[in-house]
Amino acid sequence: MSAAPPPFFLASPAAPGPRPARTGVIVVMEGNGMSQQLLRVCQRLAGEGHLAIAPDLYHRFGGSDADAWEGHFRDLADADALADLRACAAELRSRGAERIGITGFCMGGRLTYLAAVAGVDVQAAAPFYGGGIQGILGQPGCPLLAFFGGADAYVSPEHVAKVQAHHAGDERVEIVVYPGAPHGFMRDGSDTYRAADAADAWKRLVAFLAEHLGAPGG
Repeated sequence: MSAAPPPFFLASPAAPGPRPARTGVIVVMEGNGMSQQLLRVCQRLAGEGHLAIAPDLYHRFGGSDADAWEGHFRDLADADALADLRACAAELRSRGAERIGITGFCMGGRLTYLAAVAGVDVQAAAPFYGGGIQGILGQPGCPLLAFFGGADAYVSPEHVAKVQAHHAGDERVEIVVYPGAPHGFMRDGSDTYRAADAADAWKRLVAFLAEHLGAPGG
């Protein structure tokens, strides 16, 4: 019996057709917790036909809190986060998803990569500017598309180079670096947002999910 999922935000396709959405995507939050930007990502993925779920990984500490996130970020154990992501994958399966992807930002980018190398039930993984990936390098169990900013103050070019070197020659792994993009270039409404890079990354993400998850509806 699968563990109960943590509290989550769920976005469903507006018109799933005669059956539930066949594809699901787990969307993993940044270190500062659940945000409006994260929910917009879920809604955009639902607009592409995917069932999108975003868990609050800080539920063990009382939930996301703008005034306490630094402590939550420090105290969140990888094993607990992975358990939550596995529970979310099971939740998507229970709602009809036949193939599942995962994406995430910042801390969520690192956890997205970790999920891919730790055997979480996902068939595609797309981490965005995940800090610390260079310290958990492994072999992903699914195709992986990783995004980084070349001007990221938190993920150095040396760290990105280690990730690139580790996955060199792996046809299932693609790493995209936007030369002038800072950390958080996907975070619309913030000073770090870079519209052109974000638009290109979104286009690549949508195509990647379509390729490896298949048609969302049906």
